[in-house]
Amino acid sequence: MSEYALELKGITKIFPGVKALDNVQFQLLPGEVHALMGENGAGKSTFIKVITGVHKAEEGEMYLFGEKVDFKSPRDAQEAGIAAVYQHPTSYPHLTVAENIFMGHEIKKHHMIQWKEIYAQANQLLKELDADFDARAEMGTLSVAQQQMVEIAKAMSANAKIILLDEPTASLTKSESEKLYTLVDHMRESGASVIFISHRFEDMYRLASRVTVFRDSQYIGTYPVDSITNAELIKAMVGREITTMYPKPEVQQGRELLRVEHLSRTGFFKDISFTLHAGEILGMTGLVGAGRTEVVEAVCGITHADEGKVYLEGEEVHIKNPADAMKKGIVLLPEDRQKEGLIMSWGLGRNVTLPVMSKYARHGFNNNRKEREIARDLLESVDTKAVDIFQSASSLSGGNQQKVVVAKALEQ
Repeated sequence: MSEYALELKGITKIFPGVKALDNVQFQLLPGEVHALMGENGAGKSTFIKVITGVHKAEEGEMYLFGEKVDFKSPRDAQEAGIAAVYQHPTSYPHLTVAENIFMGHEIKKHHMIQWKEIYAQANQLLKELDADFDARAEMGTLSVAQQQMVEIAKAMSANAKIILLDEPTASLTKSESEKLYTLVDHMRESGASVIFISHRFEDMYRLASRVTVFRDSQYIGTYPVDSITNAELIKAMVGREITTMYPKPEVQQGRELLRVEHLSRTGFFKDISFTLHAGEILGMTGLVGAGRTEVVEAVCGITHADEGKVYLEGEEVHIKNPADAMKKGIVLLPEDRQKEGLIMSWGLGRNVTLPVMSKYARHGFNNNRKEREIARDLLESVDTKAVDIFQSASSLSGGNQQKVVVAKALEQ
């Protein structure tokens, strides 16, 4: 029997115009928490989807506890004891939390689904996660962080031998991340092996014993966490030494651009005021459910405040809808880029120019040549790792999808 719970050799995955994985390898030990790190577009999420049967690799082999496997679908991987929690929850919004947790492995007796037992077990899993919602809640009513908890509960319910966590702390607060750490420790103690993708060094140091680094779709190396320094890890990830991790440019604060006074929306937020100046980055923080997203949605016309005023360059404005906000130069980069920021089946170029297509129209017809020029320039300006503006947004990694959303905002 192999010493590895999971081993991959020579994995290559190609999308149209992009080699997402180039001859990569990976070894996961039984009962190990193994971090997988790399910059946006390094191939981490694609690698996870190859393991779980979402994508089929063009080349390479995969072994599960020493036996060669060839997953044709996510169902094959699930039946083999592999569960994944993706960065973006893949849920059924109109079903209950319990139905989402036990989807595909329902508790049955005499071919009848045992709903009472399903809800009881789902609530027990949520209790272990210290969740603040019930198993009968509709999935679509939950925040992104709460949906992430449901995905973790689903992996737990399947008694998976190998669990893959793709940026699970990205939408969690510090206290919620601590709860997740405790859960991962519990998984490891129960004998499960965990692959943990994260950009946060604190996640790696808290959980993992080894770390594997991908760069530009290639395998760079695997290192013991307790013997690699931050500088060495960063060099492995980016290919060069970085002396200043987050250089902060000196910017002179300019004139007032946006002022919000006493903004309120019943049940969501109350008496919110702030001012934003040219050249300034204003942070808005708070726990999940505190109303941060709802405030910016009200400013951008997605929803409407009951009270308060918004001023743009000193003049009061009444923003009726997002199109009205964009005309005034106010753009929202949404929390969920896949559901609210992109049309995943569309090409990158058309995604970028979608909000301003009429700007380049001639006599009612799109100016496709001009659109392509603008899209290419904007995608290059945000360093998107894509060579074809016609490739679909769904073919990119999460980080590069975010870059496309930023490019779209720059064109407003």
